[in-house]
Amino acid sequence: MKGASTGKTSKVNHRTSTDWNTLRRMSDAEVRKGIESDPDARATDEEFWKHAKVVWPSRKAVVTMRLDLDLLEWFRQQRGYQTRINAILRAYMNAHAPESHR
Repeated sequence: MKGASTGKTSKVNHRTSTDWNTLRRMSDAEVRKGIESDPDARATDEEFWKHAKVVWPSRKAVVTMRLDLDLLEWFRQQRGYQTRINAILRAYMNAHAPESHR
């Protein structure tokens, strides 16, 4: 069951800067206009979905490790620091993995 979902969900702090009351008062046309003006929002087409695949999150293991205090404090300045550390370690692993394991 390597890579299988555990069915558990992470507890996430859902504090955002979204003004939900303003959003609820917006018309569909206003929402569409906002999306169209967002440079990061891209429409998808059939070609995109031909190559799309579902990627399940990998299981996590709880570990204890010693880190330099200044390093840990630097990462903790932003929300999601553990996810960020995981991504950095994964990028390092992928960069140093044999070509057959990438």
